[in-house]
Amino acid sequence: RSLAESVPPMAGRLMKVSSVATAVIASSGIYLYNKSVDLNDVSLIRFGRAAITTAAISFDYLASLRSVQYGTEEYWAMKSKVHLRSAERLRDLCCANRGTFIKVGQHLGALDYLLPEEYTSTLKVLHSRAPQSSLQEIEEVIKEDLGKEIRQLFVSFSENPEGAASLAQVHKAVLHDGRTVAVKVQHPKVQSQSSKDIAVMEFLLQSVTWLFPDFDFMWLVEEAKKNMPLELDFLNEGRNAEKVAEMLKHFKFLKVPKIFWDLSTKRILTMEFVEGGQVNDREYMMRNGINVNEISQNLGKMYSEMIFVNGFVHCDPHPGNVLVRRCPKTNNAEIILLDHGLYQVLNHKFRLDYCRLWQSLLKADMKGIEKYSRRLGAGDLYPLFACVLTARSWASVNTGISETPVTHTENMNSIRGRGSVSCHLYLCRVRLTGEKMQLKSVS
Repeated sequence: RSLAESVPPMAGRLMKVSSVATAVIASSGIYLYNKSVDLNDVSLIRFGRAAITTAAISFDYLASLRSVQYGTEEYWAMKSKVHLRSAERLRDLCCANRGTFIKVGQHLGALDYLLPEEYTSTLKVLHSRAPQSSLQEIEEVIKEDLGKEIRQLFVSFSENPEGAASLAQVHKAVLHDGRTVAVKVQHPKVQSQSSKDIAVMEFLLQSVTWLFPDFDFMWLVEEAKKNMPLELDFLNEGRNAEKVAEMLKHFKFLKVPKIFWDLSTKRILTMEFVEGGQVNDREYMMRNGINVNEISQNLGKMYSEMIFVNGFVHCDPHPGNVLVRRCPKTNNAEIILLDHGLYQVLNHKFRLDYCRLWQSLLKADMKGIEKYSRRLGAGDLYPLFACVLTARSWASVNTGISETPVTHTENMNSIRGRGSVSCHLYLCRVRLTGEKMQLKSVS
């Protein structure tokens, strides 16, 4: 049944929502006129932006597809254009509201195996569009939490951050004993805004689910509710860093920066400063004589150990958090693992089922593939699940992924992200939270 059949009543509701949201923004603007207030700090303004964006996206889907016959080339072409427009609106909203919105937008951009490419390719830019706090704001956070001025704690402190993310930014500094450190400082307003932002997202996603019953993304809100407090606690991040460093200490290729606890709080994390190139920067690796295949194999070893052996898994392995370098002391290639704010703990049953699934995939044991895919929640979609997980075609899975050369198409799908570490992490989250696995054809 086409969505177009229900366009008139739905569109009317959406126009009402949009009108109310616009009136709210206008009245708020009049009230705040000539006042020294950053509009990004006003919850009403942030809600208004999100409400208008949600209404615009919903109306675009309803209005644009109403007169196009479902399943035709014209329909799919129009739907792709709507996907792109909607992704751009969502990206602009994340950039405007910042903080938690950017964090969730970054997560959406990593769901290559679940969302249309128009969304993932558009939202991926959020990794490089994170907001920056001013040096004055950073100084205020440091003084509030550590009780001293920057000049009392450090010989030097970079004015511009080495990198900025959705929740914090990192400055390079030098201690009085000469050691160089990275100081990760939380954006000052993130703590107070995060819970309100999540409530806004929950309300708007519930509204969209009411309009489009097949839209099943409420798990994003539940995940944010559970994980955001952990990610905003930098002491938790420091403990995770030390735990994984001890857990994987037998891997000489892995470097986890040392934590300086006397200069760390819930909003500040001071750690050893380590430089390197991003793990997807082939040119950097070639310039520094780093073997790409060796790095790929070591990443596999590292994550296999986390998933199958320890059940303690780093959940944010985007290229900015996984660096490579040549160790200054040994000249060996190293992987530097950063940002330890979020880990997933896997139970024994999950790890065993997942291990047996991979054994079945390698041996082309079709009964085992079906059995363990179903036990992991894939249901009747186990063939699609096997293809997504391995980034291989169903024909290759049937023959045996260890026996069949990777085709050009399979390689391109892998590069786009399907079958990557993020698929492992999605499965871990789905299984442990008891959610329905959302494997479906993306279009």
